Amino acid sequence: MSNELTKIAVFKGKEIRKTIYNNEWWFSVVDICGALTESVDSGAYWRKLKQRLIEENSQVVTFCHGLKLEATDGKKYATDCANTEGIFRIIQSIPSPKAEPFKLWLAKVGYERVQEIEDPELATKRTRAIYKAKGYSDDWIEKRMRGIQVREQLTNEWKNRKVGTEKEYAILTAEISKATFGMTPSEYKKFKSLKKENLRDHMNDLELIFSMLGEASTTEITKRKNTVGFKQNKKAAKDGGTIAGNARKELEIKSGGKVSKKQNYIEQPQSREIIDNK
Repeated sequence: MSNELTKIAVFKGKEIRKTIYNNEWWFSVVDICGALTESVDSGAYWRKLKQRLIEENSQVVTFCHGLKLEATDGKKYATDCANTEGIFRIIQSIPSPKAEPFKLWLAKVGYERVQEIEDPELATKRTRAIYKAKGYSDDWIEKRMRGIQVREQLTNEWKNRKVGTEKEYAILTAEISKATFGMTPSEYKKFKSLKKENLRDHMNDLELIFSMLGEASTTEITKRKNTVGFKQNKKAAKDGGTIAGNARKELEIKSGGKVSKKQNYIEQPQSREIIDNK
């Protein structure tokens, strides 16, 4: 499931970063420590606990893998992660009254992932429900979900054309965004005063539409020209983004208004914007 929203889970107000690895959820151990303890520095807490477990020759640390997760600065760093079984083992080493409720929550999240593997449609339904609960309108949700599908089609093409690393994906995505909006994703996030929030979750209808056009155009060019390797796909990404960028500029000239808006939905739900503008 490619939806960026699913990379953050919430346990009683605490954000838990997660990622799919070997077709199952892996959770940030540092975030787990932050959710279960009163420590002001969950990173330091985990380092100390990890050192103690190593000294005790505990096998718990072997359950961890360094997987890349997005940090508060928007960049991805190798972060100690563990799957459901590993997290259960780590929790046993953390004295906390919150442990039992967390185990139940973790088991539920893991079970939902199994269900999604058996029936991918469930993942889509859950994503829609999450957006609805966050205050997004049905029309916006439809565009966002379609955008997720368009993005997945593009990344699948990249995978089949010898573009494999996350760094290469990020560079190609930046090429599309720069050509479409005149801003890379990181510049766009600053423009919208976002930090760790997902950029597309704070785009309006037109921004989502032009994002889709840029990525769909890139996919079409990639297929038609049968691009292979990073260099060729970088050119295709720029060309695809340029198509969307030209359309955006034409609309701005004809309408007299800018497509890119500084507005985000951190304080005000997107559906509230629809009501206010009526």
